Amino acid sequence: MDISKYYDIVVEKVVTWSEDFVSMLPNFILALLAFFVFVVIAKFSVRLLKKILNKTIDNPALNNIISKTIYIAIIIIGTFVALSVLNLQKTVTSLLAGAGIIGLALGFAFQDIAANFISGILMAARRPFKVGDVIETLNHEGVVKKINIRTTELTSFQGQQIIIPNKEVFQNALINDSFNGKKRIDLGVGVSYGDDLEKVRDISLKAVKNIPRRTDEEVTLVFSEFGDSSINFTIRIWVEFTTQGAYKDSQSEAIIAIKKAFDENDITIPFPIRTLDFGIKGGEKLNEVVDWKKSKG
Repeated sequence: MDISKYYDIVVEKVVTWSEDFVSMLPNFILALLAFFVFVVIAKFSVRLLKKILNKTIDNPALNNIISKTIYIAIIIIGTFVALSVLNLQKTVTSLLAGAGIIGLALGFAFQDIAANFISGILMAARRPFKVGDVIETLNHEGVVKKINIRTTELTSFQGQQIIIPNKEVFQNALINDSFNGKKRIDLGVGVSYGDDLEKVRDISLKAVKNIPRRTDEEVTLVFSEFGDSSINFTIRIWVEFTTQGAYKDSQSEAIIAIKKAFDENDITIPFPIRTLDFGIKGGEKLNEVVDWKKSKG
Protein backbone atom coordinates (compact mmCIF):
# COMPACT_ATOMS: atom_id res chain seq x y z
CA MET A 1 0.00 0.00 0.00
CA ASP A 2 1.22 3.46 -0.92
CA ILE A 3 0.78 5.30 2.38
CA SER A 4 2.02 8.58 0.96
CA LYS A 5 -0.82 8.56 -1.60
CA TYR A 6 -3.49 8.33 1.10
CA TYR A 7 -1.62 10.87 3.20
CA ASP A 8 -1.70 13.36 0.33
CA ILE A 9 -5.48 12.77 -0.11
CA VAL A 10 -6.13 13.40 3.59
CA VAL A 11 -3.96 16.52 3.62
CA GLU A 12 -5.69 17.81 0.51
CA LYS A 13 -9.13 17.29 2.12
CA VAL A 14 -8.06 19.05 5.34
CA VAL A 15 -6.63 21.97 3.37
CA THR A 16 -9.84 22.22 1.31
CA TRP A 17 -12.02 22.15 4.42
CA SER A 18 -9.81 24.77 6.07
CA GLU A 19 -10.05 27.03 3.06
CA ASP A 20 -13.84 26.55 2.94
CA PHE A 21 -14.08 27.30 6.64
CA VAL A 22 -11.98 30.44 6.31
CA SER A 23 -14.01 31.57 3.30
CA MET A 24 -17.29 30.90 5.14
CA LEU A 25 -16.09 32.35 8.45
CA PRO A 26 -17.47 35.86 7.77
CA ASN A 27 -20.83 34.39 6.79
CA PHE A 28 -20.74 32.09 9.82
CA ILE A 29 -20.08 35.03 12.15
CA LEU A 30 -22.80 37.03 10.40
CA ALA A 31 -25.21 34.09 10.75
CA LEU A 32 -24.46 33.82 14.48
CA LEU A 33 -24.92 37.56 14.84
CA ALA A 34 -28.25 37.43 12.96
CA PHE A 35 -29.45 34.54 15.16
CA PHE A 36 -28.37 36.42 18.32
CA VAL A 37 -30.30 39.50 17.14
CA PHE A 38 -33.44 37.39 16.68
CA VAL A 39 -33.00 35.89 20.17
CA VAL A 40 -32.82 39.42 21.63
CA ILE A 41 -35.87 40.47 19.59
CA ALA A 42 -37.75 37.37 20.80
CA LYS A 43 -37.00 38.10 24.47
CA PHE A 44 -37.91 41.78 24.14
CA SER A 45 -41.11 40.94 22.26
CA VAL A 46 -42.15 38.41 24.89
CA ARG A 47 -41.63 40.90 27.74
CA LEU A 48 -43.65 43.55 25.92
CA LEU A 49 -46.35 41.05 24.95
CA LYS A 50 -46.70 39.79 28.53
CA LYS A 51 -47.26 43.35 29.80
CA ILE A 52 -49.99 43.88 27.20
CA LEU A 53 -51.61 40.49 27.79
CA ASN A 54 -51.63 40.88 31.58
CA LYS A 55 -53.59 44.12 31.14
CA THR A 56 -56.09 42.69 28.65
CA ILE A 57 -56.38 38.97 29.48
CA ASP A 58 -56.91 37.81 33.05
CA ASN A 59 -55.49 34.35 32.42
CA PRO A 60 -51.80 33.84 33.36
CA ALA A 61 -51.61 30.32 31.90
CA LEU A 62 -52.96 31.51 28.55
CA ASN A 63 -50.63 34.53 28.59
CA ASN A 64 -47.61 32.25 29.08
CA ILE A 65 -48.63 29.95 26.25
CA ILE A 66 -49.16 32.85 23.83
CA SER A 67 -45.81 34.35 24.85
CA LYS A 68 -43.96 31.06 24.40
CA THR A 69 -45.60 30.51 21.02
CA ILE A 70 -44.46 33.94 19.82
CA TYR A 71 -40.95 33.34 21.23
CA ILE A 72 -40.59 30.00 19.43
CA ALA A 73 -41.92 31.48 16.18
CA ILE A 74 -39.33 34.30 16.25
CA ILE A 75 -36.51 31.84 17.04
CA ILE A 76 -37.55 29.63 14.10
CA ILE A 77 -37.53 32.65 11.79
CA GLY A 78 -34.07 33.57 13.10
CA THR A 79 -32.83 30.04 12.40
CA PHE A 80 -34.01 30.20 8.79
CA VAL A 81 -32.39 33.61 8.33
CA ALA A 82 -29.08 32.29 9.74
CA LEU A 83 -29.17 29.30 7.38
CA SER A 84 -29.84 31.62 4.44
CA VAL A 85 -26.80 33.74 5.37
CA LEU A 86 -24.71 30.55 5.24
CA ASN A 87 -25.98 29.98 1.68
CA LEU A 88 -27.85 26.86 2.73
CA GLN A 89 -30.94 27.67 0.69
CA LYS A 90 -31.53 24.03 -0.18
CA THR A 91 -31.53 23.12 3.50
CA VAL A 92 -33.97 25.96 4.23
CA THR A 93 -36.23 24.85 1.38
CA SER A 94 -36.16 21.24 2.59
CA LEU A 95 -36.95 22.30 6.16
CA LEU A 96 -39.82 24.51 5.03
CA ALA A 97 -41.23 21.75 2.83
CA GLY A 98 -40.95 19.23 5.65
CA ALA A 99 -42.52 21.65 8.12
CA GLY A 100 -45.38 22.27 5.69
CA ILE A 101 -46.08 18.57 5.24
CA ILE A 102 -45.86 17.88 8.97
CA GLY A 103 -48.08 20.89 9.73
CA LEU A 104 -50.68 19.75 7.19
CA ALA A 105 -50.72 16.22 8.63
CA LEU A 106 -50.96 17.50 12.19
CA GLY A 107 -53.69 19.94 11.15
CA PHE A 108 -55.89 17.11 9.88
CA ALA A 109 -55.06 14.84 12.81
CA PHE A 110 -55.60 17.42 15.54
CA GLN A 111 -58.08 19.84 13.99
CA ASP A 112 -60.46 19.61 16.96
CA ILE A 113 -57.63 20.27 19.40
CA ALA A 114 -56.47 23.22 17.31
CA ALA A 115 -60.03 24.57 17.07
CA ASN A 116 -60.47 24.32 20.85
CA PHE A 117 -57.08 25.97 21.40
CA ILE A 118 -57.87 28.91 19.10
CA SER A 119 -61.37 29.25 20.58
CA GLY A 120 -59.82 29.39 24.05
CA ILE A 121 -57.50 32.20 22.95
CA LEU A 122 -60.34 34.17 21.33
CA MET A 123 -62.58 33.76 24.38
CA ALA A 124 -59.77 34.90 26.66
CA ALA A 125 -59.37 38.00 24.49
CA ARG A 126 -63.12 38.77 24.30
CA ARG A 127 -63.80 37.74 27.93
CA PRO A 128 -67.50 36.86 27.62
CA PHE A 129 -67.24 35.40 31.14
CA LYS A 130 -64.72 34.86 33.92
CA VAL A 131 -64.11 32.38 36.72
CA GLY A 132 -66.96 32.59 39.24
CA ASP A 133 -69.62 33.71 36.75
CA VAL A 134 -72.91 31.84 36.39
CA ILE A 135 -73.40 30.92 32.74
CA GLU A 136 -75.71 28.77 30.63
CA THR A 137 -74.66 27.20 27.33
CA LEU A 138 -75.54 24.04 25.40
CA ASN A 139 -78.31 23.29 27.94
CA HIS A 140 -75.73 23.30 30.73
CA GLU A 141 -75.88 25.79 33.59
CA GLY A 142 -73.43 26.32 36.39
CA VAL A 143 -70.57 28.31 37.93
CA VAL A 144 -67.37 28.71 35.90
CA LYS A 145 -64.53 27.05 37.82
CA LYS A 146 -61.72 26.89 35.24
CA ILE A 147 -61.03 28.33 31.80
CA ASN A 148 -58.41 26.07 30.28
CA ILE A 149 -56.77 26.23 26.87
CA ARG A 150 -58.98 23.48 25.43
CA THR A 151 -61.96 23.28 27.78
CA THR A 152 -64.17 25.29 30.10
CA GLU A 153 -65.12 23.66 33.41
CA LEU A 154 -68.40 24.37 35.19
CA THR A 155 -69.84 23.18 38.47
CA SER A 156 -73.59 22.64 38.17
CA PHE A 157 -76.00 23.72 40.89
CA GLN A 158 -76.33 20.04 41.79
CA GLY A 159 -72.56 19.82 42.39
CA GLN A 160 -71.67 18.03 39.14
CA GLN A 161 -68.55 18.84 37.14
CA ILE A 162 -69.27 19.83 33.53
CA ILE A 163 -66.39 19.96 31.01
CA ILE A 164 -67.24 21.65 27.69
CA PRO A 165 -64.85 21.99 24.72
CA ASN A 166 -64.01 25.64 24.07
CA LYS A 167 -65.06 25.32 20.43
CA GLU A 168 -68.61 24.43 21.52
CA VAL A 169 -68.76 27.33 23.98
CA PHE A 170 -67.37 29.79 21.41
CA GLN A 171 -69.68 28.76 18.56
CA ASN A 172 -72.96 28.53 20.48
CA ALA A 173 -75.24 30.94 22.32
CA LEU A 174 -74.18 31.75 25.87
CA ILE A 175 -76.09 33.37 28.73
CA ASN A 176 -74.04 35.10 31.43
CA ASP A 177 -76.24 35.75 34.47
CA SER A 178 -73.38 37.52 36.27
CA PHE A 179 -72.73 40.01 33.46
CA ASN A 180 -74.25 43.14 35.05
CA GLY A 181 -74.68 41.99 38.65
CA LYS A 182 -78.48 41.91 38.58
CA LYS A 183 -81.22 39.67 37.22
CA ARG A 184 -85.00 39.97 36.84
CA ILE A 185 -87.51 37.69 38.51
CA ASP A 186 -90.53 37.09 36.26
CA LEU A 187 -93.14 35.63 38.60
CA GLY A 188 -96.41 34.33 37.15
CA VAL A 189 -99.49 34.58 39.41
CA GLY A 190 -103.23 33.93 38.94
CA VAL A 191 -106.20 35.42 40.82
CA SER A 192 -109.90 34.66 40.89
CA TYR A 193 -112.30 36.22 38.41
CA GLY A 194 -114.18 37.63 41.41
CA ASP A 195 -111.28 39.76 42.69
CA ASP A 196 -110.75 43.47 42.07
CA LEU A 197 -107.78 43.63 39.69
CA GLU A 198 -106.71 47.15 40.70
CA LYS A 199 -106.64 46.02 44.32
CA VAL A 200 -104.67 42.91 43.31
CA ARG A 201 -102.12 45.08 41.49
CA ASP A 202 -101.62 47.51 44.38
CA ILE A 203 -101.29 44.79 47.02
CA SER A 204 -98.90 42.71 44.89
CA LEU A 205 -96.58 45.65 44.20
CA LYS A 206 -96.56 46.62 47.86
CA ALA A 207 -95.91 43.04 48.98
CA VAL A 208 -92.63 42.62 47.09
CA LYS A 209 -91.12 46.01 47.88
CA ASN A 210 -88.93 44.72 50.69
CA ILE A 211 -87.81 41.33 49.45
CA PRO A 212 -84.05 40.64 49.93
CA ARG A 213 -81.58 42.06 47.40
CA ARG A 214 -84.19 44.05 45.43
CA THR A 215 -82.60 46.84 43.39
CA ASP A 216 -83.87 50.38 42.76
CA GLU A 217 -85.50 49.45 39.45
CA GLU A 218 -89.27 49.83 39.43
CA VAL A 219 -91.34 46.69 40.06
CA THR A 220 -93.81 46.17 37.21
CA LEU A 221 -96.98 44.12 36.99
CA VAL A 222 -98.75 43.21 33.74
CA PHE A 223 -101.98 41.25 33.42
CA SER A 224 -101.44 38.78 30.61
CA GLU A 225 -104.49 36.59 29.99
CA PHE A 226 -107.90 35.25 30.96
CA GLY A 227 -107.07 31.73 32.04
CA ASP A 228 -109.37 28.73 32.43
CA SER A 229 -109.99 29.43 36.09
CA SER A 230 -108.01 32.60 36.82
CA ILE A 231 -106.88 35.95 35.49
CA ASN A 232 -103.11 35.66 35.17
CA PHE A 233 -100.45 38.32 35.57
CA THR A 234 -96.65 38.57 35.69
CA ILE A 235 -94.82 40.61 38.28
CA ARG A 236 -91.25 41.60 37.37
CA ILE A 237 -88.70 42.32 40.10
CA TRP A 238 -85.03 43.20 39.63
CA VAL A 239 -82.67 41.78 42.25
CA GLU A 240 -78.92 41.80 42.78
CA PHE A 241 -77.34 38.67 41.33
CA THR A 242 -74.39 37.24 43.25
CA THR A 243 -75.14 33.52 43.29
CA GLN A 244 -77.90 31.32 41.95
CA GLY A 245 -78.85 30.40 45.51
CA ALA A 246 -79.34 34.05 46.49
CA TYR A 247 -81.44 34.66 43.37
CA LYS A 248 -83.69 31.68 44.12
CA ASP A 249 -83.99 32.83 47.73
CA SER A 250 -85.25 36.26 46.55
CA GLN A 251 -87.76 34.54 44.26
CA SER A 252 -88.95 32.35 47.13
CA GLU A 253 -89.37 35.36 49.41
CA ALA A 254 -91.42 37.13 46.72
CA ILE A 255 -93.78 34.14 46.48
CA ILE A 256 -94.18 34.05 50.27
CA ALA A 257 -94.82 37.80 50.45
CA ILE A 258 -97.48 37.73 47.73
CA LYS A 259 -99.26 34.70 49.21
CA LYS A 260 -99.27 36.27 52.67
CA ALA A 261 -100.60 39.57 51.35
CA PHE A 262 -103.34 37.81 49.39
CA ASP A 263 -104.41 35.84 52.47
CA GLU A 264 -104.58 39.01 54.55
CA ASN A 265 -106.74 40.76 51.94
CA ASP A 266 -109.02 37.86 50.97
CA ILE A 267 -107.61 37.58 47.45
CA THR A 268 -108.02 34.10 46.03
CA ILE A 269 -105.45 32.15 44.03
CA PRO A 270 -107.87 29.63 42.50
CA PHE A 271 -107.28 25.94 41.98
CA PRO A 272 -107.69 24.64 38.43
CA ILE A 273 -111.34 23.73 37.82
CA ARG A 274 -112.30 20.67 35.79
CA THR A 275 -115.83 19.50 34.87
CA LEU A 276 -116.24 15.71 34.74
CA ASP A 277 -118.93 14.39 32.37
CA PHE A 278 -119.92 10.77 33.02
CA GLY A 279 -122.62 10.40 30.38
CA ILE A 280 -122.13 9.12 26.87
CA LYS A 281 -124.27 11.92 25.42
CA GLY A 282 -122.95 14.52 27.82
CA GLY A 283 -124.56 16.68 30.48
CA GLU A 284 -125.57 13.73 32.71
CA LYS A 285 -124.85 13.75 36.43
CA LEU A 286 -122.87 11.01 38.14
CA ASN A 287 -125.78 9.81 40.31
CA GLU A 288 -128.03 9.57 37.25
CA VAL A 289 -125.48 7.40 35.44
CA VAL A 290 -125.06 5.14 38.50
CA ASP A 291 -128.85 4.71 38.92
CA TRP A 292 -129.23 3.94 35.20
CA LYS A 293 -126.53 1.24 35.39
CA LYS A 294 -128.16 -0.29 38.47
CA SER A 295 -131.51 -0.47 36.72
CA LYS A 296 -129.89 -2.22 33.78
CA GLY A 297 -127.85 -4.51 35.95
